Amino acid sequence: MIAAGEQGRPPDRVVTAQRLLAVCVALVIAVTTSSSGQTPALNTPTDATRAFNSGQFDAVEGLLRSATDERSLVLRARAHIARGRYAEAEKLLQGVVASAPAGDAALELGQLQLYLGRRQEGTRLLQTVLTRGAQGSPLDLMRLGLAARALGRFQDANGFLRTASSLAPSDPAINTAWGELFLEKYNRADAVRSFQVALKSDATYVPAQLAMARVTIDQDPPAAKSAIEAILKANPNHVPAHLLIAELALDNRQRDDARASIAAALEVNPNSLEARSLSAAIAFLEGRTNDFAAAVAGILAVNPAYADAYRIAGDHVARNYRFEEAVELTRRALQLDPANIQASADLGSHLLRVGDEPGARRALETAFKADPYDVVTFNQLAMLDTVDKFQTFRDGDLVVRLHPDEAGVMRDQVVPLARRALDTLSEKYQFKPTGPILVEMFPKHDDFAVRTIGLPGFVGALGACFGKVVTLDSPRARPPGTFSWTATLWHEMAHVISLQMSNNRVPRWVSEGISQFEERRARPEWGRETEIPFARALEDGKVPKIRDINESFNDPELWSLLYHESSLVIEHLVATYGEPALWRLLREYGKGLETEEAFKAAFNATIDEIQVSFDERLNRDYASLRTALKTPEIPEGATVDQLKAVATSNPDSFVVLMRLAQALNEAGDVTEAIAALERAGRLVPAANGEANPNAAIAQLALKQGDTARAIRALEAVIKVESADVEAARKLATLVAPLGDEARTAAAYAVVAELDPFDGQAQAVVGRRALAQRDAPRAQRALSAALASGPADKATAHADLAEAHLLAGQLGDARRETLAALEIAPSFERAQDLLLKIIEAQPAGAIAP
Repeated sequence: MIAAGEQGRPPDRVVTAQRLLAVCVALVIAVTTSSSGQTPALNTPTDATRAFNSGQFDAVEGLLRSATDERSLVLRARAHIARGRYAEAEKLLQGVVASAPAGDAALELGQLQLYLGRRQEGTRLLQTVLTRGAQGSPLDLMRLGLAARALGRFQDANGFLRTASSLAPSDPAINTAWGELFLEKYNRADAVRSFQVALKSDATYVPAQLAMARVTIDQDPPAAKSAIEAILKANPNHVPAHLLIAELALDNRQRDDARASIAAALEVNPNSLEARSLSAAIAFLEGRTNDFAAAVAGILAVNPAYADAYRIAGDHVARNYRFEEAVELTRRALQLDPANIQASADLGSHLLRVGDEPGARRALETAFKADPYDVVTFNQLAMLDTVDKFQTFRDGDLVVRLHPDEAGVMRDQVVPLARRALDTLSEKYQFKPTGPILVEMFPKHDDFAVRTIGLPGFVGALGACFGKVVTLDSPRARPPGTFSWTATLWHEMAHVISLQMSNNRVPRWVSEGISQFEERRARPEWGRETEIPFARALEDGKVPKIRDINESFNDPELWSLLYHESSLVIEHLVATYGEPALWRLLREYGKGLETEEAFKAAFNATIDEIQVSFDERLNRDYASLRTALKTPEIPEGATVDQLKAVATSNPDSFVVLMRLAQALNEAGDVTEAIAALERAGRLVPAANGEANPNAAIAQLALKQGDTARAIRALEAVIKVESADVEAARKLATLVAPLGDEARTAAAYAVVAELDPFDGQAQAVVGRRALAQRDAPRAQRALSAALASGPADKATAHADLAEAHLLAGQLGDARRETLAALEIAPSFERAQDLLLKIIEAQPAGAIAP
């Protein structure tokens, strides 16, 4: 699961969809005709090609039965293949290949033989196409490119298709074929450009339409689905489109819908290995072991070497976060076909997600050796090279890995927090997760992204959990104040509980809801960033119903809202039915139940019944906030007096009070502006960001020279802002001159938490802990202060020496004192410390 702001999915679906569609797209690619009446380059419109492109495959046979030319026979064969009549197609093609061993028929037959598992025959034919095929026209070059791609010779394929595109730059078939090659290697930018060129030339070209839908499916699933449905409306027999719709449904746990799409595909082609593999995957997901075995047996009867029957099941199991099962399925795929490059790459990804990095490296190196052009595999291997240099810290079943440049500061920050989160949540849920639990923190966001999804970017994500593996950005991965790494880590550790407690079967929305809920329970300022946007959405009727939350995650624009709503649902369930009922829910998911049945078993209530009480709770809890956020009619260009009148008529309007405060400040009446902001803050105490009245009060108070009021306002800010390090820094600088050590240390503690590399903040926190004789806290903060590279290292060593002395760790205290004296031999404080350490040693002890 991904922490708040998750963006995109792991790239597995794109790979799977490509493998499912590769053969089918090749069937259409050379026979397309523009429905606009224009003839694309390289093709001649005929009734048969139009029939083929509209899915009327049986009509093709009738129209071309008496034809004897190669092109017609190839088209007839393709129609047979589209219907799963592989033997008939092979018979037709063999007759042509005998006289034309390097033409379209040879390409088609070679691809078909590879598809049916007859690798030697197919490879021999395709190599003949490459070595003896003509290269005189763009169509010839495209044929060579397709043959090279089928043989795994991707660099050659790219060269042929690039040259073909340069000779026929607007040809939709060539550009789509080239884009498919880019997409297979995760070069999405070039893939999109190729598909756009194809669609500009012929907006009705179905392979390009479908390919573009696949590219956009992660960024905008609803739009992609609409595009695919439009394709099916024009061609109800388009098997690849049916299968992509099925994959979308499976990602949303809508298995009945997926089954319907797969059935539609199988009605067209009952021998589609891809469709039958998806059907087998559903059987495995649902625990129908015998059905899965029977489905695989049927697939292997068509192609005895079709390892994708297991690999595709593994892919979908992984999408459901059941990574250990995905590992086993993918290994079965490799047992059947050790040369399956994608299976090796998939295995590497799955092993990363169960924490077996050595095994992942071996699998990825195998894949990379066979295919050095796969961007994800390359990225993951490069990321592992980085992670190999990380330093490892263990605390029981917890393993934390940190970059060496950050370990000195973060070691004593991450390990104790992760331990506390795991122990607290384990006790709360009365569940001990299976370890080891691996936590990896990355100072570069793109390394985190690659560790998580295999590709850089992943801009909105902060952390991820796979059940036994947690990955997250370090505080240095983003500018200070951008996010709270402590809240993110707590969020991800909550995922460890919900995922493992449900055998990794909990729906995304429930697990995210629990994690967000547990953030709020841990700290009052965590997990509340979306209160105001949620209230506005509630007022506008844009909050999804409970049964629609999981599917709504398809829209990235809604993620923040959905995280918050999901957490409110969990809060409601706990308040209404009790904590044990939530534990039961997770265990019911673990048995394989879906949400409707799981809710009934855990709460003895249906989703719709729970929706009623949830709606009542939302209406009650958000009534005052919704009222405060309503905007009454305000005259355009309203004066201060007009705004005062509107505020008097609408005393509960947060919006009006904020407008009034701004107008009063602009008019020079700072005192009244602060008063208006104070009333706004009482109306909406959860307001944050630019809408936080206390942030504005602090600025205005400083403008007036009222430090005490600015301090109170900033203290209010950091109570609701989980990541505002600048407000905490400003507060610390205002409080420090007052001589209030407790208040100063409290402000600097917030700074040190949000930006652990702030050595000054760590030093203040550590010295305060020394004064309070809190040795563990002093050691943690002063160790970080020293590791942050302070200007006065001698003092930093001496501070840490005092902390070790307080803890009774005389050897460590002596080491740090000597380090201080090495820098500054006449440093009296260090000299006095050394004497104290010597005096504290037991009689007869040998100094370390």
